[in-house]
Amino acid sequence: MAPMLGAAEDTTRTFRRRGVPPTWLVVALACAGQFLVVLDISVVNVALPSMRADLGLSAQGLQWVVNAYAIAFAGFMLLGGRAGDLYGRKRMFLVGLALFTLASLGGGLAREGTQLLLARAVQGLGAAVLAPATLTILTSAVPEGPARARAIATWTAVGAGGGAAGGLVGGLLVDGLSWRWVLLINVPVGAVVLAGAYGRLVESRDGDGRRLDLPGAVLVTAGLATLAYGISQTEAEGWTAAATLTPLAVGLALMALFLTVEARTAAPLMPLGLLRVRTVASANAAMFLCGSAMFCMWFFMTLYTQNVLGYTPLQAGLALVPSSLAVLIGSKAAPRFMRVFGARTVAALGTLVAASGFGWQSAMTPRGAYLTEIMFPGILMMLGAGLTATPLAALATSGAAPGEAGLVSGLVNTSRTMGGSLGLAVMSTIAAARSAGSDTPAALTDGYALVFRTGAGVLLVGTLLMLAWLPRGRSAR
Repeated sequence: MAPMLGAAEDTTRTFRRRGVPPTWLVVALACAGQFLVVLDISVVNVALPSMRADLGLSAQGLQWVVNAYAIAFAGFMLLGGRAGDLYGRKRMFLVGLALFTLASLGGGLAREGTQLLLARAVQGLGAAVLAPATLTILTSAVPEGPARARAIATWTAVGAGGGAAGGLVGGLLVDGLSWRWVLLINVPVGAVVLAGAYGRLVESRDGDGRRLDLPGAVLVTAGLATLAYGISQTEAEGWTAAATLTPLAVGLALMALFLTVEARTAAPLMPLGLLRVRTVASANAAMFLCGSAMFCMWFFMTLYTQNVLGYTPLQAGLALVPSSLAVLIGSKAAPRFMRVFGARTVAALGTLVAASGFGWQSAMTPRGAYLTEIMFPGILMMLGAGLTATPLAALATSGAAPGEAGLVSGLVNTSRTMGGSLGLAVMSTIAAARSAGSDTPAALTDGYALVFRTGAGVLLVGTLLMLAWLPRGRSAR
């Protein structure tokens, strides 16, 4: 009996050594990685005025604190997912998290604006490698069926919670410590998750021998960044100056070269044939357009509450909590409405709700009342955003072949983030031009109000595009 017990113990120890972790631990590690990625998109917003004061950033530099992360994230996200398939999801999870953690340390210790922007770009690159691996690791570890559905629901909720918690967490850290801690907090958390993932995750891959489309990723990222820079130059130089026209021309040339490379490479980052599918093309165009307006909401609401109304970072974070919760409510309600009215109708309705919130917000004043000039319009904007995103993603993936669903999902997220990056560049230029260099509350309010008025117009155009181009039907899987 004793030898048999000893053999059983040896077998158990061998099983553990071979690295078969409990399912709950895999889910927890994947969700922790996703939480960090999403949190870092929103947590920085509340810290922007403090960053500007400490590092002497210009208004243009301030938008790049957000855009450096977003552009790198969008440009390399599809490449990150493909790298996980080829080289191993665990390996890419570790590489992405390590990059993200080290860049967070560098950003938190930055002494100049340039150092901060470089750190934010590397953070975005790390996030682009990390984010696709989190979901793939989770689905590989949990068998198909109700258990996987619950795991994915947990992953989705944690991601949404990271976005919702960003303002509050950022406010607490900036008020209690300093703006640097919105980045430095990632270091101990990242180290713990990195150690757990290294020791307990099991490697998986699904490579087919195809190479990574690195030239495509570099071209689209460089093109997007150059276009955003050219747009931001219009504030100081005007639209006809060489300092504006040169980066705009270079950016367009890089994007054209990207399309040429994608058409000719054997394993493209973005198969252009997918865009011939009506649902994929129309849903991505709508997501790009809506993202260009909705992505800016947090940026300008944070500046309005702190620069105009005099809120502290914590007060600003608390003020935007209802808006954050509205995103969750809209996202959870969208599938129920889709079963009754159809994805196209719900997407258009959500965009109209968001447009009404943007229109309401454009009536802001330098002495804005919280309920009528922050909370209620913010709730409408973000409720609409939540209602819109789910049906657009469902429509896009319903038009793809089963083997391309993951790629199309990544493409939808990329379209939204790219639209947001260019939208932020345009909207920042609009605000700066309207305020004419003045930093008085009245001038700043005029600039921010014009941004929200413009955003409402963009969303109305988006609604018309959806009604004209998105396919009809009562359901989209």
